[in-house]
Amino acid sequence: MTWTNWAGDESCRPAVVAQPGSVDELSDVVARATAAGRTARAAGAGHSFGDLVPTSGVIVSLDGLGGVLSVDTAAGLARVAAGTRLRDLNVLLAAHGLALANLGDIDRQSVGGAMSTATHGTGRRLGNLATQIEALDIVLADGSLLAVTADDPEILRAARVSIGALGIIASYTLRVVPAFRLRCEHHAAPLEETIAGLDEAVDGNDHYEFFIFPHAGQAWTKATNRTSEPAVSRGRLSRYVNDIVVENRLLDGLCRLGRAWPRLIPRLNRLITGLASDSVRIDDSYQIFPSVRDVRFTETEWALPRAACAGALRDMLAMIERRRFDVNFPLEVRFVAADEESFLSPSYGRETAYIAAHMYRGMEWAPYFTAVQEIALAYDGRPHWGKRHSLGAGDLAPRYPAWDRFQAVRTRLDPAGRFTNEHVRRVLGAVDAATHKGGSNVQHRIG
Repeated sequence: MTWTNWAGDESCRPAVVAQPGSVDELSDVVARATAAGRTARAAGAGHSFGDLVPTSGVIVSLDGLGGVLSVDTAAGLARVAAGTRLRDLNVLLAAHGLALANLGDIDRQSVGGAMSTATHGTGRRLGNLATQIEALDIVLADGSLLAVTADDPEILRAARVSIGALGIIASYTLRVVPAFRLRCEHHAAPLEETIAGLDEAVDGNDHYEFFIFPHAGQAWTKATNRTSEPAVSRGRLSRYVNDIVVENRLLDGLCRLGRAWPRLIPRLNRLITGLASDSVRIDDSYQIFPSVRDVRFTETEWALPRAACAGALRDMLAMIERRRFDVNFPLEVRFVAADEESFLSPSYGRETAYIAAHMYRGMEWAPYFTAVQEIALAYDGRPHWGKRHSLGAGDLAPRYPAWDRFQAVRTRLDPAGRFTNEHVRRVLGAVDAATHKGGSNVQHRIG
């Protein structure tokens, strides 16, 4: 059986694909893999863009482990199976009058995949999704189940963002909040005006982000704030026209044109930017945070010190023009709070701006992503763990103050490296080198 990611550009043929339906079955699958000398990698919804999951060993699908296992409304805690899709979790929490404090732009990921890669939304006072983890249950290589709580803070801080390198997480206890509504305002604005007013916009809104199509000179901003106003629901026709026709089918059609005739891309980018119109929506938080994303693409994303955002963004846009890259997908810019809770969080220890670059499916992305990476690194960037980059452990270790602390936990929980693959060996180094900061300095192409 062939496993393929969401974007359709990473695949493998593992020896075994297992889909356990219970924690006991998950433990048995992992123990059997270890006994057979095979490595094991967890797979959720496949929304990681690089080679994070592929293995010749055992792929463990978490699709059979879903749902809310328990809720403590008074304490604001919910125990959730790791295979639960975020979109399903949102509905289940809403039934209890609860919600996640923040969400990303896409809600089709599994909880386990989103947490383990430090997936994030936007909001300078809010951390990435993994900062909401209070405890977790993880299956180790021998099949035993380890309950990780604040009683062992080193393991918990390592396991929140672990890219699957410590074991396979079966469930999380998440901190949740009372359900709330959001007022979301979309606004088209001149690019330079947007960059010049960046700090005011970020500090003045609960959640703020914007998109920039190269060559267009305009930004499409999204400012979102909590509100007590009643929801203003959109009709089915309005949702279909905006979410499906304009933001997906029209974008896909224009991207296809640009892929076939790259010289048209600047004009097509200006066209789609010009079609963006100001709008206001008020709805439950989980209806506002995510967007429908059916157009297939691949992505690289970089976490920069917030103060570096404007300079890095200007340099990236100038680089696209100078090198004449055919880019018909936007740059996306978001902001998160510093994270002190997760050793491998890209926002560890600093308020962070994320800049994401995308390339439409079937188009050459490696030279463009390499150029973006070079600029991000010059601004002290750290890569998103679920997106494309070419750094090795030797490059990454100096960028993470708690690198050695993570590696010490990794050596403790998976000394034989049963949860590695080529990607994990590249970015984290071999387990037997975990106590030697830096691991391998080997560079690879992006992917």
